[in-house]
Amino acid sequence: MKSDAKRGIWRMVHAERAALADDLARLDAGQWDAPSLCEGWTVHDVAAHLVDTARTTRIGFVAGLVRARFDFDRQNARGVERERGASPQETLERLRRVASRTTTPPAPLDTRLVEEVVHGEDIRRAVGLVRAYPQEAVVRALHLQARTPAAFGGAKETVASVRLTATDADLSIGEGPEVTGPALSLLLAVSGRRRAVEELGGPGVSALRTTA
Repeated sequence: MKSDAKRGIWRMVHAERAALADDLARLDAGQWDAPSLCEGWTVHDVAAHLVDTARTTRIGFVAGLVRARFDFDRQNARGVERERGASPQETLERLRRVASRTTTPPAPLDTRLVEEVVHGEDIRRAVGLVRAYPQEAVVRALHLQARTPAAFGGAKETVASVRLTATDADLSIGEGPEVTGPALSLLLAVSGRRRAVEELGGPGVSALRTTA
């Protein structure tokens, strides 16, 4: 990837981190404890996860995965435990401190957009907040999810059986019965957020519902 493109992606990532930090600053203690759209995690847990992923380096990711015996869920749980502060304010301050970092695990750079947009919605939808994400960020994240196997958190197998068509962007991915809706809803649905499936239409929705 050319350096200009990398810089553009990092600008979007940093903007999303900053925007989420501003939104989190508006929450009360009860909202921080609310269940997020990420199953099993509270809003506070998701915020801690984003601190952890922002700190992640290529070497650190591999070392952590080995320590977790190659169990991604265990590795993520340990990261949440490590980065979750004693209070929401402490976790928020940690998020602000890492907002401009440019370290990544050994994965495509667009995974940083998937993390920020999907987990941003995990939080915002849980507490009734709305954000107008840059279309490029959502589209890039959706394209990446569509070519990433489920074993690595993607939706390659899902997209193999349906055609995703965005109603608000020039985007159509996959083959099979069509699923239509906003690009953000498509991204969330293929990322396992069942609530977003209800925002979609088309003959392929039933097939998507069984896999989301």
